[in-house]
Amino acid sequence: MSDTATRIMIENIVSPGHVQRVDRAKYEAMREALLAILPTDPPGMAVADAKTALLSHLSDAHFPSGAKAGWWLKAVQLDLEAKKVIARAFGSPVRVFRLQPHGGAETLG
Repeated sequence: MSDTATRIMIENIVSPGHVQRVDRAKYEAMREALLAILPTDPPGMAVADAKTALLSHLSDAHFPSGAKAGWWLKAVQLDLEAKKVIARAFGSPVRVFRLQPHGGAETLG
């Protein structure tokens, strides 16, 4: 299998122009789980609450017992913010929400 089939380029809203290559299957699993639990209305959901909510949506094949879910959540969050699929509400703690309905129409990096 080619590297492009197993890896995906992600962006980071805090570091414009910086891209990182990550495991495609883990990225897609986390992306699907995050979009499934995020509300569409601001102020959205606190990132810590999102992590708790999405753990049940993750397979043990990719995230055994939730291992590394925090890192992947942050990576996917920053990528989806850069792609304008989700947005961050003002204030603290960091809260995010979907900008468009989750239906798989959003493009992957």
